[in-house]
Amino acid sequence: MARYIGPVCRLCRREGTKLFLKGERCHTDKCAIETRNFVPGQHGKSRRMRAKLAGYGVQLREKQKVKRTYGVLENQFRRYFEKAERARGITGETLLQLLERRFDNVVYRLGFATSRPQARQLVRHGHFTVNGSKVNIPSFSVKPGDVVAVRSSSEKNVMIVHAMEEVKGRGIPEWLQLAADQPSATIKALPTREQINLPVQEQLIVELYSK
Repeated sequence: MARYIGPVCRLCRREGTKLFLKGERCHTDKCAIETRNFVPGQHGKSRRMRAKLAGYGVQLREKQKVKRTYGVLENQFRRYFEKAERARGITGETLLQLLERRFDNVVYRLGFATSRPQARQLVRHGHFTVNGSKVNIPSFSVKPGDVVAVRSSSEKNVMIVHAMEEVKGRGIPEWLQLAADQPSATIKALPTREQINLPVQEQLIVELYSK
């Protein structure tokens, strides 16, 4: 499967905001946005592209920001948009809801991984189950009532244990309910726009694809 394998901090700098693609590093002074908050490239410091953006440019940057945050490529992102467009409700909010329900994002939100890229890797390696069955597809869409759990053979995995320690200071969204005595959680409901803490204007993405 195609995926981006280049430097991820470059993506954050291009969008001018933290996309939290490197886990703990994004919360420290070593974050690229903290040390080099200008667009990447040889003439990055002298470029003023963000100030000149208007119309299509603004819409494109919002789309790229969301796409890179969730780690999906263009064709896949367009399919999510088309699905959201066919569904009832506000298209932009439905789009974000579909992305939030991705299995790799849920694993990240639950604190079983320090970043979405790490969550994708752990899912691919088969460390989690949904309703008792192993699921190794990052794009798998969860629904209310589903129970997501760490497989018993993976409960002592170093990355998962470390991530669960870190999440204590990050918090878990209200639409997810983490069990108190075991590494599992229940999907309480579909996420609302207020519960998706993503600083984007999704209406701009709708306008971009509606042209």
